[in-house]
This record gives sequence, structure tokens and C-alpha cells, in this order.
Amino acid sequence: MSAPEPILVAKATIELFLLPEMANRHGLIAGATGTGKTVTLQVLAEQFSRLGVPVFMADVKGDLSGMSQAGSSVPKVQERIKQLKLENFTFSSSPVAFWDVFGAFGHPVRATVSEMGPLLLSRLLQLNETQAGVLNTVFHIADANGLLLLDSKDLRAILQYVGENAAQFTTQYGNVSAASIGAIQRNLLSLEQQGAEKFFGEPALNLDDFLQTDSAGRGVINILSADKLMQAPKVYATLLLWMLSELFERFPEVGDLPKPKLVFFFDEAHLLFNDIPSALLEKIEQVIRLVRSKGVGVYFVTQNPRDIPDNVLGQLGNRVQHALRAFTQRDQKAVQAAAETFRANPKLKTEAVLLELGVGEALVSLLDEKGQPGIVERAFICPPHGQIGPITPEQRQAIIKASPVFGTYENAIDRESAYEKLTAAHAHPAPGAPSPVATSGQQQGGGFLSSIFGSFGGAASPPARGRGRPPDSLGTMMAKSAARTIGSSVGREIVRGVLGSIFGGRRR
Repeated sequence: MSAPEPILVAKATIELFLLPEMANRHGLIAGATGTGKTVTLQVLAEQFSRLGVPVFMADVKGDLSGMSQAGSSVPKVQERIKQLKLENFTFSSSPVAFWDVFGAFGHPVRATVSEMGPLLLSRLLQLNETQAGVLNTVFHIADANGLLLLDSKDLRAILQYVGENAAQFTTQYGNVSAASIGAIQRNLLSLEQQGAEKFFGEPALNLDDFLQTDSAGRGVINILSADKLMQAPKVYATLLLWMLSELFERFPEVGDLPKPKLVFFFDEAHLLFNDIPSALLEKIEQVIRLVRSKGVGVYFVTQNPRDIPDNVLGQLGNRVQHALRAFTQRDQKAVQAAAETFRANPKLKTEAVLLELGVGEALVSLLDEKGQPGIVERAFICPPHGQIGPITPEQRQAIIKASPVFGTYENAIDRESAYEKLTAAHAHPAPGAPSPVATSGQQQGGGFLSSIFGSFGGAASPPARGRGRPPDSLGTMMAKSAARTIGSSVGREIVRGVLGSIFGGRRR
């Protein structure tokens, strides 16, 4: 098999190529609003797709859907083609799959509460350290007793039960404050009002569905509709972080590949790092560093490199820097800091050029075959092959209905879990039956917990669906979701995302 062709990103006096074997070394696309970041994002996504590399990206402005259609000779694009002397340039579409947490503009995206885990959920709920500790205790109580936390009403039910019976758990788990339980409940209600009740549930997203290729071998570009999601920026950032952590955990170690297995674009990346606890930041840095060995390339898109912590920024070897603005002294320092991150070019005054760049023009530094950053060059970004701007609602719906995964996620499933078990136990307590949640944390024979374990005792993980095969049936999706949620240990502890696993405990 021949090596993949390098990706032509930009042209100056020389052509600037992104080497596919270096694409999993991560990257950065930065620049002020209106300088051309979105087009650069589109160009890279299209070229990865042509190489057979699936892509995930969030569409925060609502205009990336145009990649699904062939572009046209609008004056600005035609001018750039002539300027860069791009011979044999043709307009073409890319295979696209649309996703949407709210289910309106793409296939619904869901995760179970247990898959999100207490660490990420604490950030999502904006909990303080004490409240986060209580939430972790609540998860542990659910784990120890086999209570499945699938949707928000499951979490609300176990929170209510633990709050009402806090005294029972004090000896084993420490003090469970009613005030903390109340704060978590209030924040959960606020989150539900932002749409969390649609995100938490089943069928949960199978990330294998991000790894599709079409009949021509092109990677599918997965576009998450995020314009509405951006109204809740912490929800957006945590959702993408959850996806990244799940990819890290589920993908095997592959080392250096001729091209990535998946490229993940994290737009509005500053939202991920705003007000982030130091412990979580440390784990994010660890995931970014290690996920490259899983064959995943992560590209952060933001207005200013200053938005990215230094330990993360240092891992982003492929860089496209559009123009920055310097209206204040603080802005000027940011420009200077951005200039210093590049490998100097004696022919360029990098700091000055950053303020002069036009739309679609950028400072570009890409890794060479030895993994070393190239000398920074001032260059024009190549034009995209697809349409610039959004498609019509009718075109979007036609693409959604033609997708191989259509019908897999469209209908929510509400199976028996913590809410149903706790509600039934309170409504119909059997004479002499044990407490709905055993304070000892042990399975009890013939009682309430045994009925839970018996319901799922035979769950096993079916083989993952390969590319090009028919979509899973509803029953198979439920089985896979159950297998991901239920562990095989005696306690049958609910599984966690990798960030929760690294932070404390291990995946069961």
C-alpha cells in the first residue's frame, strides 16, 4: 500500500504540506474573528476525508454543512485558485453525517449518566469541591448496589434517596450533607432546562459510528450542530471532552500510523479551559498527550493561542495562525507571545506580520518527517472544494435520512434503571425486605438487589459494528449500551469515562 499523499494546506513562495503521518501530533488553528479560521478548518477536514480519515467537528456557527455539497466558482474562490496557480482544481462534495444533542438537525447524541461519570458531571453541574465529593459518594452508592444511572431522573432519584437516608451512609461513606444534595439537585434542574434531559439517556452514542467511510473510501465528516448548544458553553465543552475521553479509552494503542484513525476538531477551545480545576486540567493534558498513540489527532480552534494552557499548547505541533488584533497593551503582549511560539524565520518579522495578515492569509508551521516544527511561513490558505456556507434544511434532512445510522438513535429508550427500581421499592415494600439501597454495599440474596442483578446477569458485549455493515438493530444497541454500563465484577460497578478512571479508580 502506497503512503498517503501529503495535504496541501497553503502556498507562499513554497507549498506547505501537512504530512499524514504527523497529523496525529495535534494542531492549532487560531486567529481573530473573521480572519478565515472556519475556511481553514473546512480545507483540512475535506483533505483528511479524501485520505480516508474520518473527522469529527462541531459546527458552532451553522455554516460547515456546505461541505456536503460541491463548491462553485464564486469570485473570491476563483481569484484564490488563480492566485495560487492550483492546476486541475475541481469542486467536490464530502461525505457528511449530521449529529445534534437536541435531535433537530442531526442524529441525536446521548450518553448515560454513568458514562459521563462524577468528575465530568461535577464540572457540568458547576459543583464546588464539597458538592463534587458528595456526588462521587452518590455514584459509589449506586455502583455498590447495582443501580443503573442512565438518565437525569435516575440521578435525581438516587440523590433524593441518599439525601433522605443520609444517616445510614455516614459511617461507611462519611458525612453526606443535605445542603450539598440540595445544591446538586438545583444545578441538575438548571442543566435539564438547558436540554440535559435530551442528552442523558439511551441509546447511547456508539463512537464506532464516527469511524465510517463511504463507498469510495473517503472518511465521513461528522458534524455536530452546536449553534444552540453554544448557549450553554460549559455543556458544549464538557460534551466534547467526554467524547475525547471515550475515544481515548476505547481505542487500542497503535503507535505511529501512516495516517490518523480519526481527527477531532475542538472549536471554541477556550471554553474547555475557562475556570477549570487544576486536577481536571492535569487529566486533560494527560489525555491529549496520550491519545496520539491511539491514532487520534486533536486540533484546537480558538481566537488566541493564549487561550490554551502552555502544557497543552506545547503538544500542538501543526499550527495555522491567522491575524490577531492588538487594541490594548494586553493584546500586544498576546501577539508577542504568539509570535514566540513559532520557529523563527529570518526573513519574517513574525510579530509584525501577525497584525498585517489579510483574510485567508496565515502564518503556517507544520511538522516535518522527523517531527520537528518547520520554519514559519507567511502563506495563503488553499480554497475548499466544497460549498462555503450552510445548506438548506431540506438538503440536511435528505442527508440525515440517507445516513447508514438513520433510525439507530432517533427513538429514545427508557428501560428499567435506578428510578424505576427505587420508585417500585418505595411503592411496594415487601415484608421483611432489605432497604432499597443496602448500606453495607453488598449484594443481598433473594432480595431487591438480586432482582437487579438477575435482570442483567447475562449481558455480554457483542462485537463492534465494522464499517460498511448495516446499522445495529434497536435490541443490539440496547445490549451494547448495557454492556458498556454494567461491569463484570461482583459489585457490578457502573463504568466511568477515562477521566474519571484516571482521576480515581479504574474502569470495570
